[in-house]
Amino acid sequence: MSKSPLSKLVAEQRRRQAGPLIIAAVAAAVVGAASTALLGLSGWFITGAALAGAAGLATAQAFNVLLPSATIRLLAILRTVARYGERLQGHAAALDALAAIRPRLFAALAAAPPREALAVSRGEAAARLVQDVDAVETRFVRLSAPWGAGAGVGMAIALAALAGVWPALAILTAIAVHLVLARALTRRLSAPAGAAIQAAAGELKEALAAFAAAAPELKVYGAQGPALDRIAALGDRLDALKVRAARAQGILGLSEGALTGLAVAVVLALAAPASAPLAALAALAAVMAIEAAAPIARAFEQDGAAEAAGQRLDALLRHAPSDTASAKAVRPALRLQDLDLPPGSRLALTGPTGSGKTTRLEQLLGLRSAPAGAFALDGEDGANLSPAALRPAFAYAPQDAALLAGTVRENLKLAAPAATDEALWAALDDAALADRVRALPQGLDTWLGEAGERLSGGERRRLSLARALLRDAPWLLLDEPTEGLDAATEALVVARLDARLRETGQGLVLVSHRRAPLALCERSMSVETVSRPAGSAISRPMIEPAKP
Repeated sequence: MSKSPLSKLVAEQRRRQAGPLIIAAVAAAVVGAASTALLGLSGWFITGAALAGAAGLATAQAFNVLLPSATIRLLAILRTVARYGERLQGHAAALDALAAIRPRLFAALAAAPPREALAVSRGEAAARLVQDVDAVETRFVRLSAPWGAGAGVGMAIALAALAGVWPALAILTAIAVHLVLARALTRRLSAPAGAAIQAAAGELKEALAAFAAAAPELKVYGAQGPALDRIAALGDRLDALKVRAARAQGILGLSEGALTGLAVAVVLALAAPASAPLAALAALAAVMAIEAAAPIARAFEQDGAAEAAGQRLDALLRHAPSDTASAKAVRPALRLQDLDLPPGSRLALTGPTGSGKTTRLEQLLGLRSAPAGAFALDGEDGANLSPAALRPAFAYAPQDAALLAGTVRENLKLAAPAATDEALWAALDDAALADRVRALPQGLDTWLGEAGERLSGGERRRLSLARALLRDAPWLLLDEPTEGLDAATEALVVARLDARLRETGQGLVLVSHRRAPLALCERSMSVETVSRPAGSAISRPMIEPAKP
């Protein structure tokens, strides 16, 4: 049976983090052995010292105090240092692995088929990138747990064997019963609750993200009540599941405590024929053995959440990102249905709202699936080209400008990470936005807020246009680039865009309902909807000269 994509990725990261993980495992083994030996020796020492004191002055003076006390101190120091090393190395390996997994997950999401990728909401994507990946962290952090548990249990059995074979066998039996019982209880109680919590938390985050994005509309229409009720319902469901999980943990803790008490009683009874100090040592070793195995039992509790997170992550990770391909030609020709567009051509897509003009642009970019014959790039049908093969040929300014919560510079450099400040200012100038940015407190380094909220709608649209102009692509795709602009600003944007296209020889495919930008194009294609199966527009072209 082949491994899931997440299992392969986790295995890859385990190989890369082998050094820290080995150190963490060794340190965990030292912690387990030292902790058990420390408590057992302490019990033996206290009991032996008490009996020696009760036996009289001569016996007390003959009792060796220095060696056991020095050993106890050594074990305490060793346990502290090893525990620090285990936490440091184990969590460092886990965090490094998560830092590698998240970009891979994001790349897989971007490589998913358009229909699937566009169906993932922002809240759901955030939940998977943060919450689900955090659940995977347990796979790394608990890798050292078996080593610590094994060393602790082994030391406990060795110490109990000093009091006899039967006490040692009793501890071994108690550990086996503890693990079997913990596994059964977690499968029945904790694992379902953990999986449900993982899903409920994701739903709550998704709803919060959706309602936060629609906050102005909710306020304007007085619809905060239903939104708050929905959030409250999801929150109550999550709280109820957490209570259920807490009860399951309580039952597990109760069973562990009862088993510990029973194990101590049985070990004491079996070790009675030995001396009292050895019996105390064996009893405390039983306590430490069950405590050493506790991390394994607690790991069983996390299996439900980890498995649920793994299933959701596998659904995305199965889409392997492909290497970014270059356009087949420096300036590839474009063909839209029966219309051939040589490099540098300018075409306007017109038609009524909802006819599929934006869909056509998204098909060119590989954001939506294109039917056979819808378009061709350099003679090859677009339906046969991957998004990685299509996107280098196009720069895109969408109708709804998407801006990051970052600076002007960061938003612009999405299109050209290596762009110089001179290139950034030139693009802003061609988008008629340079003067506005210069007036900002920190210029290019001004923080724009969430989704560019510190800019007006028209300014966000022009920043998106400047970003598209920065991309060195043969074709420029613009969707309503001047919507929301006043006439003077629109005329300035159109004039500067015309000058830039003449200078660069870049081709243009434009969607607009406004007359001014349509004057940029020498040809137009009227997109009229024939049918829209499965949410996709199918159109037929009507080719005519563009109207000024």
